[in-house]
Amino acid sequence: MLRVAVPNKGSLSEAATAILIEAGYKQRRTTKDLSLTDPDNGVEFYYLRPRDIAVYVGEGTLDVGISGRDLVLDSHADADTIIELGFGGSTFRFAGRPGVADSVKDLAGKRIATSFAGILSDHLAEHGVEASVVKLDGAVESAVQLGVADVIADVVETGTTLRQAGLEVFGEPILTSEAVLIKRHGVEQPAGLEQLVRRLQGVLVARNYVMMDYDIRAEAVEAANAVAPGLESPTVSPLHREGWVAVRVMVLRSEAQNIMDQLWDVGARAILTTDIHACRI
Repeated sequence: MLRVAVPNKGSLSEAATAILIEAGYKQRRTTKDLSLTDPDNGVEFYYLRPRDIAVYVGEGTLDVGISGRDLVLDSHADADTIIELGFGGSTFRFAGRPGVADSVKDLAGKRIATSFAGILSDHLAEHGVEASVVKLDGAVESAVQLGVADVIADVVETGTTLRQAGLEVFGEPILTSEAVLIKRHGVEQPAGLEQLVRRLQGVLVARNYVMMDYDIRAEAVEAANAVAPGLESPTVSPLHREGWVAVRVMVLRSEAQNIMDQLWDVGARAILTTDIHACRI
């Protein structure tokens, strides 16, 4: 069976569970369960701390896992990203009191508190900056106020917590992260992984696209195709009304309203969209 590591708590856990359920896999019913076997799909799921997942996968204890790109890189685990999963987005940045620094080059000789010592050390080395890395497990925002560090490097979402601590971000982002599916570097693809990847990709397409149907005169099909070409090409079927055809095409959900307006302008009518619940591309 394919052994899959899944985050056991937090936002990554909820989103990972949701995408796996959408992909047709069974998931645990209570957070007290540490593992679950899905014999129908040939998969065993193990629920672990997100920070530990890359280590288990990198050592080959488990075949694949879902974790954040930041956590994978910070662990220095021997693991490769297979696909990006489109959730768990975050940005890793420097922050400090106003005027303390403008870029990473200004951090030479300073103390930098972080929960991601691996990523920070790599970033400093990449820019040739020598600084003291203070590793903390949490509450990094308080490090400056408590005198533990001069600046911090932390995950930033809205920045509200930083502002409350009297800090502001500076410099370029250190890393942009999201949830990824990983496997051990250099090993053959384990049985069942191809199916898992295909299903997850199908969910991502279904989330990002909608099916659009419309009627249009046959001579205007080319103009409509220029507006909405689809993934490969639209499906065109003749209608009972002479000279008219029905068209079905996949379009990005984020662009659907704009595309409907453009199709109307070239003569399409009875335009409608429907959700895609599952697909294979």
